[in-house]
Amino acid sequence: MSREVAKRRPTIREVARLAGVSHQTVSRYLRDDPTVNEAMQQRIGQAIAQLDYRPNLVARAMRDRRTGRLALLLPSGTAGSALEMLTGAAAEAHEAGYVVEVVTLGGPTESRAGRVLELADSGLFEGILAATPLPGLSERSMSGATPIVISADYDDQMRSIGELADASTTAEIIERLARQGHRRFLHIAGDYAHTSARRRRQVYLETIERLALESYGVADCAWLAESARRAVLDLPADCGVTAVVCANDVLAAGAIRGAVERGWRVPHDLSVTGWDDNALGAAMMPSLTTVSVDHERLGRRAIRRLLAVLRGQPEPEEHERITSVVWRESTAPAPQD
Repeated sequence: MSREVAKRRPTIREVARLAGVSHQTVSRYLRDDPTVNEAMQQRIGQAIAQLDYRPNLVARAMRDRRTGRLALLLPSGTAGSALEMLTGAAAEAHEAGYVVEVVTLGGPTESRAGRVLELADSGLFEGILAATPLPGLSERSMSGATPIVISADYDDQMRSIGELADASTTAEIIERLARQGHRRFLHIAGDYAHTSARRRRQVYLETIERLALESYGVADCAWLAESARRAVLDLPADCGVTAVVCANDVLAAGAIRGAVERGWRVPHDLSVTGWDDNALGAAMMPSLTTVSVDHERLGRRAIRRLLAVLRGQPEPEEHERITSVVWRESTAPAPQD
């Protein structure tokens, strides 16, 4: 009876032969040695991809006292965006020759710093990236030879903070709607326990004032579609509101339902915007104008910060926002009287 033979893993020498360089040069490439010129880097990278070469982490750890492992620390809880962030972080780490392992931080917040220092001293990881605040530790800390970098994107209940809670794109939405003739707005806000909801409300109010527009008010709807629906249904017929800026896509869907129930056409009578770029928004009738958040880019950025510390390099300066407006059918120029 025939037995299926397991596929043998390619070796670093096979990569070197295919790339036309020495195995020492491939080794230097894997260590991000700047002496490997650009042409060689390209050939080696192509050879690695063609052979699907993966470094033997156990052998490398024994030889270089390296593990090839990075820890990504997350608070306990669930957030769909964390999976996208992890995808970006893992991809960036893989390209640099590392693997990322997720470690969940439970227990009291005040005890986390001590537990993270114990993890760093264990020697299991070459670097640690915390995606949540660690009271008692600075943004860049060291425990022995293990760097700890804090990129606080989630609080202890997995709610967005830091760059993830940046609401500056709200201003871009209102500015464009103002150019399209909208003058009176309504904001449908989320749960103020979330930093993101508070900041979106704040930027809405600041932008309305800066542009000398009118706000009919802020409806506090705590991420509930039914509350958003009711907020639109309860608007007086002569309220003059022509645009509703919602704190997320669920609220926007509720607002659109309320508008349709009262006979208002979206976007001809009322423009509506959301936030999060939920996949259902593109399939709605009309499709929803929203804000897309590039969580994968956020994960890549965070790993690049950690890699810079590992290599003794300055942290990269990256100022491009991770949010962008996706303009769709739910917005249009203001109705003409």
